[in-house]
Amino acid sequence: MILATATNEHLASLSNTLIYSAMAVYTLAFFAYIAEWIFGSRSKVARSASALTAGAADKAAAPAVTVKQAGGTAVLERPKVVTRSAAGARDVPDGPGAHGGDEQGDLYGRIAVSLTVLSFLIEFAGVLARALSVQRAPWGNMYEFSITFSTVAVGVYLALLALRKNVRWLGLPLITTVLLFLGLAVTVLYTASDQLVPALHSYWLYIHVSTAILCGAIFYVGAVGTVLYLFKDSYESKLENGGTPGRFATSVLERLPSAASLDKFSYRVNAAFFPLWTFTIIAGAIWAGQAWGRYWGWDPKETWSFITWVAYACYLHARATAGWKGRKAAYIALIAFACWLFNFYGVNIFISGKHSYAGV
Repeated sequence: MILATATNEHLASLSNTLIYSAMAVYTLAFFAYIAEWIFGSRSKVARSASALTAGAADKAAAPAVTVKQAGGTAVLERPKVVTRSAAGARDVPDGPGAHGGDEQGDLYGRIAVSLTVLSFLIEFAGVLARALSVQRAPWGNMYEFSITFSTVAVGVYLALLALRKNVRWLGLPLITTVLLFLGLAVTVLYTASDQLVPALHSYWLYIHVSTAILCGAIFYVGAVGTVLYLFKDSYESKLENGGTPGRFATSVLERLPSAASLDKFSYRVNAAFFPLWTFTIIAGAIWAGQAWGRYWGWDPKETWSFITWVAYACYLHARATAGWKGRKAAYIALIAFACWLFNFYGVNIFISGKHSYAGV
């Protein structure tokens, strides 16, 4: 039996201060990411558009090569290309990145990443202080879930960077939405640090909710990649059909990875963590059996968790079916993530059930 302890008001106040401080540093990172996009060189941005147009005119043309002399041996270096999975009619090189391929843009990008690391550490400290203030897991209500979720989402992004993945294009949309999440958390969803209701006093709180937060963060990253894929796919299709995109579209979209790379990225992150979401639902059912004497009762939270599982299962099945690759599968992925968001916000706020622990 877990005994309730008094709330440490000093740590609770410290947590609030750290969360607000993290928001301030995230704001600086947000402007640094914008500077990376604005001040990065645009002179190189048209290269892939030109290559794509030329490829549409002559698909049989081989990519250009450069020759380096290495110890008397000629080494051919071909530019890295990816095959567009949706159409399969052309090879499109990945863009130069948010920095536009120059040193000034890259400098702003490195500053943005450094600020992101700093804000992540501050926010993590805020979440930890919140947990220590009541000696429990820091996700007993929607406010705590939100600050923990945003921390994990940023952590996923930084982990991908640490693994030397070229995902800095995620930085601006990620930090923008993290600021929105935190703004909503500290205003509408804020709940004072307090003890849990008796039903939540279980070690399954650490297992079930932590995996739900991790899955949500991964699904969010996949959703961002899916949205960008849809924009980039439309852009590539317009170029292939002889259209002329606007200057803004060229400046932004040509710096992103190709549509095929974005599509593959989203699919991989969603597919990799779908089994963990399955485990999350199973863990929740086991916890329900211990807390309420039944494993499944079609409570609104249980129902929407299952709906989310079905939606992602349909997405993975669609990706494995030849006729549903590309844009059609992407729409299903966005619907699946919308189900996850509704499961978090909509069910907790608007629907009453045994999981009504929103605290708002």
